[in-house]
Amino acid sequence: MAPSPSLLPLLLLFAVVATVGSDVPKEKMTHLHFYFHVYYGGPNATIVTAVSPPGNGTFGGIWVGNNILKEGPESSSMLIGRTYDLTVQASIESQSAYLYMLNFVFTTGEYNGSSISIVGEEVVGETNERAIVGGTGKFRMARGYTISRLISSTGTTELLLVHEHDAYIYHY
Repeated sequence: MAPSPSLLPLLLLFAVVATVGSDVPKEKMTHLHFYFHVYYGGPNATIVTAVSPPGNGTFGGIWVGNNILKEGPESSSMLIGRTYDLTVQASIESQSAYLYMLNFVFTTGEYNGSSISIVGEEVVGETNERAIVGGTGKFRMARGYTISRLISSTGTTELLLVHEHDAYIYHY
């Protein structure tokens, strides 16, 4: 027995929806562990002061960075990417806190050409959590968070800071 004429459009619609729905990508979670190397001062500086805080205060300073992402904490470890970042000293309290806006751009390996965008607070000397608010390439439509902590600080006028990062990235 043939389907009734009023049932045929409904069956066609169901077939189209089933076909389209099967192409929707599944969301994935990727955990990345890497190290963020910052050189402040000297000929190899990767961050510079763009605006000095007004007066003798510390509030209102702005820094721009093109820092280094490495596989490990050692200077000799493999380069995996760069950052493009803007840091603003946003706290008027006694403890320094900064607003961080970063793009982590991966330049090697499986994630070459992909990036994640991160926004959040940096409180010096504490473990910091920041939001992942977007991404490109393999991390298109990214969301998630990063946890970072300072693991090394060497030098005085030519400072090397090494931060350990864990990124938990939800993406398609």
